Amino acid sequence: MTTVHEPAVTTVAPDLSVWPASTAEPRPGDLAVGGVALAELADRFGTPVYVLDEAEVRGRCRTYRQVFPDAEVLYAAKAFLCRAMVHWMDEEGLGLDVCSAGELELAVTTGFPPERIVLHGNAKSPHDLECALRLGVGRIVIDSPSEIARLAAAVGPGGHQKVMVRVVPGIHAGGHQKIRTGTEDQKFGLSVSDGYAQHAIARILDQPQLELTGLHCHLGSQITSVKPYLGAVRRLVGLMARLHRQHGLVLPELDLGGGHGIAYHPGEQALDLTTLARKVRAELTEACASAGLPVPRLIIEPGRAVAGPAGVALYRVLAVKRTGGRTFVAVDGGMSDNPRPALYGVRYAPRLVGRDSGAPLLPATVVGRHCEAGDVLAAGVPLPEDVRPGDLLAVPVAGAYQLSMASGYNLVGRPPVAAVRDGHARLLVRRESLEDIRSRDVGL
Repeated sequence: MTTVHEPAVTTVAPDLSVWPASTAEPRPGDLAVGGVALAELADRFGTPVYVLDEAEVRGRCRTYRQVFPDAEVLYAAKAFLCRAMVHWMDEEGLGLDVCSAGELELAVTTGFPPERIVLHGNAKSPHDLECALRLGVGRIVIDSPSEIARLAAAVGPGGHQKVMVRVVPGIHAGGHQKIRTGTEDQKFGLSVSDGYAQHAIARILDQPQLELTGLHCHLGSQITSVKPYLGAVRRLVGLMARLHRQHGLVLPELDLGGGHGIAYHPGEQALDLTTLARKVRAELTEACASAGLPVPRLIIEPGRAVAGPAGVALYRVLAVKRTGGRTFVAVDGGMSDNPRPALYGVRYAPRLVGRDSGAPLLPATVVGRHCEAGDVLAAGVPLPEDVRPGDLLAVPVAGAYQLSMASGYNLVGRPPVAAVRDGHARLLVRRESLEDIRSRDVGL
């Protein structure tokens, strides 16, 4: 059997390019985010713990508002949602894109204006729709023909609800096959090429209580090129032109979704938002002029690009094992709080924090504590040769699609979330306790 060895590692200066902008190294071997030492946060809140840099979240919201001044920016709540995030989005002037009654209720009960919320979902439950209508959600994105009659019946003959239609533009984009949603071979949206989208739109126009405000598409996630968005603009404006010829319909909104790619490792490419905004605006203006249509208001839905780079996950090392030519460093979290490595094969860039080690760096595989061989956080990670149980590892770019996708696997409980800003830390979401787990189990 061939022995597999980790790739070689050379010692380099710390690269903090994918960490929150507030990250500093006040002492060798230590890091602080938002003016608070990560080791101090681990001691105060325990591990695993997720840390959100509030200033980074707000700064990213403001960047979107600046580069898309004429667009409506909706934060995609599925990336990560808690009451503090709802409050920050409200204060920064973003709307919300939600996918369930749970996300919707949390937002509205926190005080977020429901008219600035859009409800998505390829298979909305009766409860989802009832909740949306009861709370007065701004728009509902229709994803299948069956939703039209169900929604019209729920609204009632004297009611009114704004809707959009999610269409499939037939564009391949996204960082992994499982997160590409603009193609014909996946579950979301209504196809333009086979006429399903046009047929659904005609049915909506026959329902006087439903007001069609625009078209929606979402191409996928982790898109780092502007080109797919420009293709989507051309195809959606082409559909708008056909609808205008057939029905005299002029739609005031065009939603290009999100999927804006970010860097998880130093040197990786991220989507250039300034270039995206400039080229999409020019493409939309030109396409509408050619079609003889007024330019609709653009809507975008960033999630990962707002929350992801603002988050840091902290883990304690539980065990170090050297076997088969490899070094395995096991931590006290894993796929129950971050399933992305197991789902998509993604790898992170953990770093030792809290002490200054003079030992040479050697490659290691950082793994979780769960009973799955696929519970691997990262491979080829440069860690000091003397890494040991009790050490603290920090993982950047941990703010999106980790806790929001967390599970109850092995009943270890989901970690807490703390926010940092200006040298202060506060708890946003407490740790899930054994009592929480016990209280749901009523079958004895």
